[in-house]
Amino acid sequence: SFLLSLIKLLLSTLSLPRVLLCCYTSALGKQGLRRSLKLDLEQKLFGQHLATEVILKALTGFKNNRNPKKPLTLSLHGWAGTGKNFVSQIVAENLHPKGLKSNFVHLFVSTLHFPHEQKIKLYQEQLQKWIRGNVSACASSVFIFDEMDKLHPGIIDAIKPFLDYYEQVDGVSYCKAIFIFLSNAGGDLITKTALDFWRAGRKREDIQLKDLEPVLSVGVFNNKHSGLWRSGLIDRNLIDYFVPFLPLEYRHVKMCVRAEMRARGAAVDEDIVTRVAEEMTFFPKDEKIYSDKGCKTVQSRLDFH
Repeated sequence: SFLLSLIKLLLSTLSLPRVLLCCYTSALGKQGLRRSLKLDLEQKLFGQHLATEVILKALTGFKNNRNPKKPLTLSLHGWAGTGKNFVSQIVAENLHPKGLKSNFVHLFVSTLHFPHEQKIKLYQEQLQKWIRGNVSACASSVFIFDEMDKLHPGIIDAIKPFLDYYEQVDGVSYCKAIFIFLSNAGGDLITKTALDFWRAGRKREDIQLKDLEPVLSVGVFNNKHSGLWRSGLIDRNLIDYFVPFLPLEYRHVKMCVRAEMRARGAAVDEDIVTRVAEEMTFFPKDEKIYSDKGCKTVQSRLDFH
């Protein structure tokens, strides 16, 4: 029967080498990836039409390409609380069953893993070894670099050979790996564009990637506090997409509160939704359009209600 065959197949995977098991689990998630990812982004991410569109197209296109020429490299930019970490979590969960807890998803936090400026050379060597070892074990490994804006300049260039258009580097192919950078750098540029649209009476949904991506790449390249300052990754055009996360408005904060209530298994109480949203602070000073913490403190504020 089909069920018996499936059980035999699952049992057979227990003896597979780690690299094959990684490919097997990735293949299981590949079917219906677009549908699953689209649903997650639409239901859980609010006010980010650009990020939703770019992530969906980039990821499904990459995973459907049997022979990519280089790893997929995404750089997510925007103020805190706009959804960058949340999206990286969604991506991880759609690619590997255990998400961020998977052995094939690796999270680096700049202030935790690379704190000392005088140890840049050591960090570069460790980073290369870590990535080489994990991609050797699992070709479709995912590497997430959080707090890129706090990363000491030069460290990230250590992985440049792995992101380039090489079939192999020292016998290892990195072409099926995914690298995701998360950064607050460029948040001011993104907000300026969003404000310009608002003041001109245009909808935020009219903002297109072409309105922001060129400004972001140049701005991040010239920003000493971006982690990508004068980086060869930008100079060599190795970052496939600069993904802007727009500042969140009052209505988006309310969406976050409702989603958190549902996640806790509670009924949505609109009075509480409004109270939590109104406790947040907004900018600019005069217009007060955007939440200065995005949805970052929604969970803790909801605890008080």
